[in-house]
Amino acid sequence: MQVKHDLQDRIVLITGASSGIGEATANELAARGATVVLGARRRERLDRLVAEIQSAGGQAEAHVLDVTRRDDVQAFADAALARHGRIDAIVNNAGVMPLSPLRALKFDEWDRMIDVNIRGVLHGIAAVLPAMEARGRGHVINVASIGAHAVSPTAAVYCATKFAVRALSDGLRQETDCIRVTVVSPGTTASELADTITDADAAEAMRAFRRVTIAPEAIARAIAYAMAQPDDVDVSELVVRPTASPY
Repeated sequence: MQVKHDLQDRIVLITGASSGIGEATANELAARGATVVLGARRRERLDRLVAEIQSAGGQAEAHVLDVTRRDDVQAFADAALARHGRIDAIVNNAGVMPLSPLRALKFDEWDRMIDVNIRGVLHGIAAVLPAMEARGRGHVINVASIGAHAVSPTAAVYCATKFAVRALSDGLRQETDCIRVTVVSPGTTASELADTITDADAAEAMRAFRRVTIAPEAIARAIAYAMAQPDDVDVSELVVRPTASPY
């Protein structure tokens, strides 16, 4: 891992860090000199990722958390503040995508998307906002989706949650003059998101939709780009999709 130093000594929290975009972002930011504080539910994956980053010369630590539990996310942020004295940025990345047509009435899956994709982001914002405002600086990065820009069949609830992430992000941006806010909307990206789809028709449609994907490292680089800007520059929104994607 080549340390590029443009994010040297930044203290960055990342949720959903055990795989996909979260894992790639942890590696990218650590390679650029940040100390990454990683949160997810799967302890063994977090420990492996921390070990890999540290063996490559980076700084990383891990905490098990469920973003749907406000106390978990607050404890995650509080531990980083106690250890490092500040939080420079949070990447609210945790998300789920169990797509299905509305007529399938998958209430439990709807609830799960609302809890993780909306409440999880709100919990992340709430956990860091007081300390960032007191310090007069900070950066909140929320991972949305191209589903935050256009709705497709079987994705109505998922898209609704990602439209909400965009709304929350822009609302926070307008409410503060000292905290940068970035919403990143990935196109089809190689990840485990589609593995949670239980509806057969939605799963088949997603296989076709994901014929063209980009690597999660592409999204990680976009996040790093936004973070590396000067404090007076807010990269408010980034849409990153495969060149060959029609969506």
